[in-house]
Amino acid sequence: MNARENLPASSRQLMTELQSTGLRLADPRAGVSSRRGGAGPSDHKAVTVDGVTIMVPVHTSTAWESPFVAGEPDENGRSALMRNAIPIASIGFPKAPRFYAMQTLDGVPYSHIATLHSADVLATTVLQTCIRYESRRKSCKFCAIGQSLAAGRTIARKTPEQLAEVARAAVLLDNVKHMVLTTGTPPTSDRGAQILCESAFAIKAAVDLPIQAQCEPPDDDRWFERMKASGIDTLGMHLEAVTPAVRERIMPGKASVPVARYMEAFEKAVAVFGRGQVSTYILAGLGDSAQAIVDTARELIALGVYPFVVPFVPISGTPLEDHPAPTPEFMRSVLAPIGAMLTSADMRSADIKAGCGKCGACSSLSSYEV
Repeated sequence: MNARENLPASSRQLMTELQSTGLRLADPRAGVSSRRGGAGPSDHKAVTVDGVTIMVPVHTSTAWESPFVAGEPDENGRSALMRNAIPIASIGFPKAPRFYAMQTLDGVPYSHIATLHSADVLATTVLQTCIRYESRRKSCKFCAIGQSLAAGRTIARKTPEQLAEVARAAVLLDNVKHMVLTTGTPPTSDRGAQILCESAFAIKAAVDLPIQAQCEPPDDDRWFERMKASGIDTLGMHLEAVTPAVRERIMPGKASVPVARYMEAFEKAVAVFGRGQVSTYILAGLGDSAQAIVDTARELIALGVYPFVVPFVPISGTPLEDHPAPTPEFMRSVLAPIGAMLTSADMRSADIKAGCGKCGACSSLSSYEV
């Protein structure tokens, strides 16, 4: 059962609005530290609304002008959520995980190797460098993968041994339920699949933890079978944008891998990992029309791929830091029909073994699976 299926419509609407407009904090120190830079949900903070934890932008230009403000939390970590100074709900902030207080034998803080996303997901960027990011002409304009490295909040390459050590501690100390391994794209034809395999193999040898790996489609489809054999349970290959014009404008380097190649790779990957266990990130608000996103989602679902549609978050320090986030109305126009399609296809986020779609904290999509 998806925990969000029983949410009242008002809570679902509130989550959608928070993820589009962001949140101002009366006490920025509340709960788990927010994330700046890096891959995944950057400039966000984990917030629990009606028992469901979501990632909400707090360091973006949109958030600074948000009508939503979280008051100072009480001794139980609860805070009054206000819209235009009027209290409308009670929210909470997950506590900082215990594994953050630890470090490896060679002195690397565990938080520099992997971080907690939402309330129970461990996530890491195995390779914190990327051939796309290193070229201003080729880099994805929304990406901040190099920011946390430059700020000294992470290390460039996490070894399999380090990842296994941290994963085991996160499970034992903080009841982490699944893990996401993503990577910057290296200058190799496997596009990171090999280092993901090495990492997953070591983690699974240390702890029984479902793993999602994320990379661009490798040139050789046989990597899908190798990834599965290494212990990877689900695979994410992220389109980000769905129309060629938007892809070429927003991510000129990554757009060199055409959508057609992604679709071909999706079909091959589903044959290995299973229907619903392959997913793709789609960032709504980069310029694709709602209809284009919905049409692409329909095609993906037909292939057995879960289209994880999230609102674009303009990250500080990137070329798109002043780009507007999508409105809540735009997000509802996309999420409602896609949620209905997922339900009709019997492809629910709760059935995903690991990864972003299962976590669902960066989008309210799963609450539309009704």
